[in-house]
Amino acid sequence: MSDRITTADVAKVAKLARLDLTPDEIERTTHQLAGMLDHFADMDALDLSDVQPMTQPYPLQNVLRADVVQPGLDRDEVLAAAPAPEDGRFRVPPIIGLDS
Repeated sequence: MSDRITTADVAKVAKLARLDLTPDEIERTTHQLAGMLDHFADMDALDLSDVQPMTQPYPLQNVLRADVVQPGLDRDEVLAAAPAPEDGRFRVPPIIGLDS
């Protein structure tokens, strides 16, 4: 196991994240995270001085359609399908400030 992470570290983060982990889950997670950290350390040890930095491994191409003005939907037709239109707008029930 790595000395970079301990079961106490995992238990503390689990508590902060409000995760109720059993001791077995904490132990298993500690081993999994330690393995990941060891793998990252192996990658950090590689000599990458000759490797060109890049943001994407493949060239990106814009796949969006052309921005063309098109007619929109008819307001009265759309509001006719709404369950409770009000003053030419959609009526949306409030969700903030309601007691649960």
